[in-house]
Amino acid sequence: MAEVMLVEAPPEFDEWRNLVRRLLRAGLGPDRLVWNGDGDLLARRLEAGDLAGGQTDVIRVPRRFFEFAAKAFLHTDASRYALLYRIVWRLQVHPKLLSDEADSDVRKLEDLARAVRRDIHKMRAFVRFRTVQEDGAAERFVAWFEPQHNILRANAAFFVGRFASMCWSILTPLGSLHWDGQSLLEGPPARREDAPGDDSAEDMWRTYYAATFNPARLKVRAMLKEMPRRYWKNMPETALIPGLIAGAQAREAAMVVAGTDAFAAMPRPASLDELSTHLADCRRCPIGCNGTRAVAGEGPAAASLMIVGEQPGDHEELSGRPFVGPAGQVLNDALEHAGIDRSRAWVTNAVKHFKHEPRGSQRLHKNPNASEIDHCRWWLDRERELVRPAMLLSLGASALRGLTGRTQSINQVRGRAQLLPDGSEVWPTVHPSYLLRLDGAARERESQRFADDLRAAKMRLSALAIL
Repeated sequence: MAEVMLVEAPPEFDEWRNLVRRLLRAGLGPDRLVWNGDGDLLARRLEAGDLAGGQTDVIRVPRRFFEFAAKAFLHTDASRYALLYRIVWRLQVHPKLLSDEADSDVRKLEDLARAVRRDIHKMRAFVRFRTVQEDGAAERFVAWFEPQHNILRANAAFFVGRFASMCWSILTPLGSLHWDGQSLLEGPPARREDAPGDDSAEDMWRTYYAATFNPARLKVRAMLKEMPRRYWKNMPETALIPGLIAGAQAREAAMVVAGTDAFAAMPRPASLDELSTHLADCRRCPIGCNGTRAVAGEGPAAASLMIVGEQPGDHEELSGRPFVGPAGQVLNDALEHAGIDRSRAWVTNAVKHFKHEPRGSQRLHKNPNASEIDHCRWWLDRERELVRPAMLLSLGASALRGLTGRTQSINQVRGRAQLLPDGSEVWPTVHPSYLLRLDGAARERESQRFADDLRAAKMRLSALAIL
């Protein structure tokens, strides 16, 4: 059995590249090397003589590998050195290895590089300087940050360029950077208590954050994904977040109440035709004021089944009818295969105007937000009062919120009935436009699930003897 040797990985990526070239030329395969951090008491330390002579073949590695490797090298995973060398070794025989997305080594390389890129971005976004003013000394700014990976040096040029006129230090558990306006110095690891506490600059950060916080675009999950809680303890403005979220929710509730009060003054339409006439004049939310025409529902006035979508699209707004575009064709085919006659159902949307974003000559669909859906519930509730369906087929999360007043995960509730206060049943499933965004096996799988949901709804309709 070949002797195993212990390799000390250099701290710099360029030095590591030079070492890898020498290892490859010496013909030392991955199975013969143990890199520092992996640990093997039986391994003999690599010596210069082990690298003498050896193969003279040209070493070829695609540029793409080094783009990933330079980032993965900064990861704190102890197995990264062995992984990188193993991939380089394999690339000599399989030059297209990086194109194999199913390969476990390639996936691990991409995961490590992605994590480091994310950490670099978070450091640039979440470093917060505090002022240090000593007697007779120039003003200095000090920040404390806790990176997950060895990214301090990789970010040095960014901070020098952005804060070139300031004298600053960035302290981390993995090392420190010090800039005096002329030169950059690296220092040893620091402790949290080495950094200063709150100062007057904290109020500036809090004021700025509160001023830029947009409650109309609040998505808590997306915010937490972009700003994970692990960074909050070192960011002064994050103390405001719970209150800002609560305030945004209160404002949203107040808007819904205000909208309800405005609608309360309107006479309740006595027929679907009257409802359609009043709907055309509705300007009580931004969508209603965007220049598009309202699209009313259609179908038998006493339909036992009501099909509710999200909002009209481009084709629907132009024709003035619901579900006549590509998503409507998907719906029609699925209803036919499930044995549901669309012509005997009332078809409508939770939001009555087309929310879109102009893009050249096109109008791109934009999802209505929760307050817009809630504002339009007055019209949907009036439709339900006039049609009085026993069962409602809800297509997508917006439609489900329009019917129940709650945002719910479709995957968690689809295919099961929810009872409304008036005794009618809501059967949730996905919107057919969701299927249009999928390809290949995913589209086939989700189309089958959609068909299963509609068949379940048909069985319930048959049991109720209404369709």
